[in-house]
Amino acid sequence: MKDTEEIIENSELEQEIVDEGIKQTEEISELEENIDIDENSEEETEVEIVEEKQDIRELIKSFQPLDYFDFVNLHIHSKYSDGKADFEDIIRQAKELGYHKIAICDHNTVEGHKYFQDDVLIPAVEFDCWCGYVFMHLLAYGIDVNNPVLDEFMAKSKKETEADIVRIWARRDVKKLINAIHEAGGIAVLAHPACCWAINLDKFVGKLVSYGLDGIEVHYPYRRHRAIIRFSTLRQIKDVAKKYNLIVTGGTDCHTRNIMAY
Repeated sequence: MKDTEEIIENSELEQEIVDEGIKQTEEISELEENIDIDENSEEETEVEIVEEKQDIRELIKSFQPLDYFDFVNLHIHSKYSDGKADFEDIIRQAKELGYHKIAICDHNTVEGHKYFQDDVLIPAVEFDCWCGYVFMHLLAYGIDVNNPVLDEFMAKSKKETEADIVRIWARRDVKKLINAIHEAGGIAVLAHPACCWAINLDKFVGKLVSYGLDGIEVHYPYRRHRAIIRFSTLRQIKDVAKKYNLIVTGGTDCHTRNIMAY
């Protein structure tokens, strides 16, 4: 009788061991599945960023020279920086006037884009920064305006979006900024290059290209003070764009209430 009880106890113990082994195997399988899901999620996120960047590249490349400035304007400012027009009113005007695409590029802020989105609108921003001894403006297009990677480069006060005397002292690292723009799914474009204080535009742009620059603003009116402060010709800018295979963009740099006036 005792032997029988021992046999039963041993059988129950063996069954418990087997059950525990099955449980552990199931837990390991579940853990592996979760790891696979996390890895797949990360891969999917990376793919999404690449696709977004590719989309904005192809979109801007599809614009023709004659599209600027009557149907496409990729450089407009609103009251969120130093422009005179309401952000929402700019969108309204663009749609009423039949624009295909516009980009509101306020200085060092994307606050307007967090409140207003529209099919006609490309999310964008214009950063004040330095590259060596050259003060420059860097446009970012197609960015995820809620990506925290851009936070450190954004204005910390309203004056940093408006006052030239404040903005010119910006200390943004242009290489890190370009990397952040890419990480946020966007492309980096040199604004109104003829006004950059570069002794040699070719070398200057080449340096930016080595940092990851994607494009250059070729179609630009150069009016008001920018008609005087010019260090390069349109021909030179086009040659540099071609040499480095840069995406060509254009905009009026409009700061007025009427987006057709600049």
